[in-house]
Amino acid sequence: MQDRHGHDMWQQRYDRSEYLFGEAPNAFLRDHADLVKPGAKVLALADGEGRNGVFLAERGCDVLSMDFSARALQKAEALARKRGVTLRIEEADVTTWPFPEEDYDVVVAIFIQFLPPAPRKALFANIRKTLKPGGLLLLQGYRPEQIAYGTGGPSQVENLYTRDLLEAEFADFACDIKSRDAEIHEGVAHGGMSALIDLVAVKPA
Repeated sequence: MQDRHGHDMWQQRYDRSEYLFGEAPNAFLRDHADLVKPGAKVLALADGEGRNGVFLAERGCDVLSMDFSARALQKAEALARKRGVTLRIEEADVTTWPFPEEDYDVVVAIFIQFLPPAPRKALFANIRKTLKPGGLLLLQGYRPEQIAYGTGGPSQVENLYTRDLLEAEFADFACDIKSRDAEIHEGVAHGGMSALIDLVAVKPA
């Protein structure tokens, strides 16, 4: 579970009128949206203010947007209303939520690097469990090189992703992993050259 300091930090960061990461979807998610079929049941993990969940709802998906911040979820609901779509929301901690087995067609995990290695390992196991056979995982995060850029993300290097880590965690999935450095501009929180790693993974059918 996230510690109280981390929880309070995120509550404070979301407690503003503007959207911390902007209202537009994450570029990696947008670029791979054609892999997500209309009508798909989608779990958007730690979805914050809903930019990614709302985007997928606009594409005709049945989306559960999960976050532990009540303030962020209020903003997600407001964004969904503004866009005229239905978004299911749940206030929950990803480390304690009971992931239903083989229930989701798609899991979206964008910059969810607030967890240290042990709870992250448990979360990855739950992601593998909750996807249906043939289900899709779209995950983007920062690599350790991101700390030198200082343009977003955690300061704890152990929270960041490497190719070896993702290959090991999703070894039985069909994986496409890309490491790249690119400019990203996502609200006030992510801006500038960034050390990214993208994972598109499909669970064995």
